[in-house]
Order: sequence, then structure tokens, then C-alpha cells
Amino acid sequence: MPFSLPSSLFRRRATAGASSDNSSAGHSLRWVVWLVVLLVVVALHWLAGRWVERSRNASNPEPAEHVPVQVELLTPKPIAQAPRPVAPPPPAPKPKPTPQPKPQPTHAITTAQTEQSAQAAQAAQAAQIAQAEQAAQAAQAAQAEQAAQAAAKAASDAAASQAAAAAAAKNSDKFSVPPSGELRYDTRINGVMNQVGNIHWLNDGQHYEMVVSIPLPFVGPYVYSSKGHIDGFGIAPEQYSEQRGRRAADITVFDRTTKQLVYTRTPNNQPLADGAQDRFSVVMQLSSLVRGSPDAYKPGVVRQFSVADNDSNEIWPIETVGDENVQTADGNLQARHFTRLPRREGDRRRLDIWLAPTLGWLPVRILQTEPNGMQIEMLWRGKLQAPSGTPGQSGAGTPDATEDATPAAPGSDKP
Repeated sequence: MPFSLPSSLFRRRATAGASSDNSSAGHSLRWVVWLVVLLVVVALHWLAGRWVERSRNASNPEPAEHVPVQVELLTPKPIAQAPRPVAPPPPAPKPKPTPQPKPQPTHAITTAQTEQSAQAAQAAQAAQIAQAEQAAQAAQAAQAEQAAQAAAKAASDAAASQAAAAAAAKNSDKFSVPPSGELRYDTRINGVMNQVGNIHWLNDGQHYEMVVSIPLPFVGPYVYSSKGHIDGFGIAPEQYSEQRGRRAADITVFDRTTKQLVYTRTPNNQPLADGAQDRFSVVMQLSSLVRGSPDAYKPGVVRQFSVADNDSNEIWPIETVGDENVQTADGNLQARHFTRLPRREGDRRRLDIWLAPTLGWLPVRILQTEPNGMQIEMLWRGKLQAPSGTPGQSGAGTPDATEDATPAAPGSDKP
């Protein structure tokens, strides 16, 4: 009799196989669903990021790649000085009164001898009077000639002074230093709002002080300070310092007696050029030059600045790009755009400055772009206010970029 398995056993095996196939199909379907959901979420986040980026750059777009078209190259020159007033010529001296002869007492004429004596005395008096009149006329003529010579000399000096002033004005830079104030800015790193910044600026006509402080959590404040005087080339720093957190400050001394730049960070001194600036004073120097002669800074004009940091100095070529609109918390402002051209071959760090005429040509926007693409922006927040406190005190400050997102001075190559 042939061997045979029960039919119920075959039915159980068939049922188990079908159940296993259904479980595998369901598991694969769930994985497909989750993968689709993940792709949708990533796509939505990417679209949202693109929308935020476009919205952020709608009012203040990033500066486009700019090919410099040099119209004129400006180098540091003495600033135009107001001519001194010419002293008026001295007034002509008043002529001395002609002495008059004393009247002689009259006596009764009794004899001929007395009459002859009287006639002789009268003749002598007449001769004295004539001589005195001649001497007075000669003195008056000499005084008039001296007065005429003095007037002619004064007129010649005035004409020479005016000619010299005109020549100096033609060959010099017109200059107007911004008034004192507290400048407040919104600051962003890659479009993300950071802290409200404040630049303390003090100018008394002879000396200036500029203090920028950036409070950073867990790190300590970053403080940049520039102070000095106003000389024949404009703003003249005497000392520039950088203090980052709890580290000791790096100081640069502008020794104008020996014409040397002295650093605490390095023992290597360097020559000090006329009109040399530090990385913060150069912004106010540019503002002062544009305030003095706005029409001179037309698109394509390039001006060179000698700029020192905490261990070296270099030439910054800054070009006028043109007038643009800047959207700030204080409203739309027209501003003139300046950009620093590459300082050397391969220089990918960029610095852009916008100066607003309605703010007295103060900086309304500063944008620094790092070689890795990171951007640090300072955007005008409030109106210029009178400074409070004593020199050296300040509030928050302005961040500038380094490649590790640490604030640095404008144009800096170092963290």
C-alpha cells in the first residue's frame, strides 16, 4: 500500500507559506512609505530654506561679482586747510599839527629904532612859519608814501595767500570728520540675527576716539579701540588695540616721531606712511573724505589706504561702485557703495561699505565675506545720538568675520 500524507498537512504548509509572503510584502511597503515621507520632508525644508534666503536678500542683495573699471586712482594727500585771514594794513598816522608862533606882545611905537626891531622880528617869525609848514608837508608826504607801500604789500600778500590756498585746495583732499555719536547696528552672521552693535565715536575737532565692543556669551567681550588726533592728512591714529575675550590685548603704536609702526604681537617694526589708518579708523577716514567732497567719488574711482592691523600693514584699494538702496530698520536709505579690491593675487576675502548721505555719510551697512562664503553684516538700526559717559566707555559693538565665525576687525585676515 503506497505511503501518503494527510491532506490536512498540505493545507497547513500552504497557509504558512502564504502568510510569510504577505508579511515580507508588508514590511517592504512600510519602508517605501517611510522613504517617501523622508524625501518629502527634506524637499520641503530645502524649499523653505530657499524661500527664506530669497526673502532675506530681497531688500539688501549680496554684492554681485564686480569687475573694477578704474576711472581715477587717489592716493593719500594733505587735507585742504582754511586760509588764514590777512591782517589789514596799519592806518596812516595822523599828521602832527603845525606849530604856530606865539603872538608877540604889542607895545606902543615911540621911536624908529623900535619900529625896525619889530619889523625884523616879524620877518624872522614869518621865515620860521614857512619852514615849519614845509617840514609838515614833507612829513605828510613821507607818511602817505609809507601807507601806500604798506597797502600795496598787504594786497600782494593777500593775493599770494589766496593763490597758495587755491593751489593747496586743488592739490589737497577736502575733509570733514563726522560729529560725535553712538552708532547702533543690527548684526547678522549668514543672515541669522546676532547681537545689536554699537560704535562709540568721539570727535572734539583735534582728537578722536573709536571703541567697538562685542559681547560674546561664554567667551567675553571683543573690544577694538582706536584713538589719536586730526593732522594734515586727516584722522591720525596713535594707538590701535584688539582684545578678544580674556586674552591680553594686542596693541599697535603709530610712532609719528620715528615714523614707525610698533607692535606688541611681533618685534618687527615697519615704516609708518603719511595718512596711515587702522582697520576701524579707515572707515571713518573714508567717511570724512566723502563728506568733504562727495562728487569726487564717482563710480570707478579707486582710493588707496595704508592700513595697519596688530602685526603688519598693507595697502587697501577701495573702489566706488555706485549709489544703491539699502533697507534698514529705520527705513529705505540711499547709500554709496564702496568695495575693497583684492589686496593680492588669490585674495578671496571681501569688504563692502555703504555710506548714506542722509546720515552725514556715516556707514549704513558693512558686509564682510570670508573665503569660505560666510558673511557678517552690520546694518543701521537707529539714528545718531549724542554720546554719553566718558571717553573709553561703550556698549555693544559690531561683529566681523573670521573663518570660524569669530568676530574680527573689518578686512582682517586673522581670527
